[in-house]
Amino acid sequence: MAKGSVTRPVGRMIVVASGKGGVGKTWFSISLAQALARTGRRVLLADADLGLANIDVQLGIKPERDLAGVLAGKMTPAEAATRLSDAGFDVLAGRSGSGALASLSPAALDAFLAALGAAREQWQDVVVDLGAGLDLPQRRIAAAADLLLVVATEEPTSLTDAYAVMKLHGLDNPKGVSRIVVNMAEERASGQRTYEALRRAASVFLKREIPLAGIVRRDGKVRDAIRQQVPLLTGHPSSAAAMDVESIAKALV
Repeated sequence: MAKGSVTRPVGRMIVVASGKGGVGKTWFSISLAQALARTGRRVLLADADLGLANIDVQLGIKPERDLAGVLAGKMTPAEAATRLSDAGFDVLAGRSGSGALASLSPAALDAFLAALGAAREQWQDVVVDLGAGLDLPQRRIAAAADLLLVVATEEPTSLTDAYAVMKLHGLDNPKGVSRIVVNMAEERASGQRTYEALRRAASVFLKREIPLAGIVRRDGKVRDAIRQQVPLLTGHPSSAAAMDVESIAKALV
């Protein structure tokens, strides 16, 4: 390193995955981004669910710039990001109907991964809402994560898909770090049972011990916040689910 040069701090990329839709992955990504921001960290939320991008919809925003400009090499993530002053974090929106992540060319996928890597120099946490599916693009983004959060619910199909995500992540990045988030648990005890089922499967069949990031209880305030297009921690900061997500964020910090 040259004399007098300054080393820029490098943040971390947290990828939120599920393997399937309908488990509250996008809502959790938004809530986690806000909870991390509330601890004083600089946070970027990136929508990698191309084709079905809906972070902007859930937040009720209409960004003038989005991920398309980054993929085209016309702008950096910082130039394409939209600041949510009230929520305290930045958003790199996707583009609904622009084609699925699986349709990205290898060059475009490389550009996206490079952009996420560059974003780690400006934000302490880059939270990536990964699209549902287990195709190569999803796998490459998950493998590049500093931390992979696998969201699952008590539904049997969700458990199967979450296990598949963990299995592929272990193959793609044997030294990768992952944790499990149980969402929409009826109560903490049932959420713990869901985690234990996944933990045992990973331990026995994958020979991996995957810790629990946290349990988020089922909460009617979540649906209300989504309907009103406001983050849960803004609309209902004292709700059970909000407190659960904040506990996860504090543990990650």
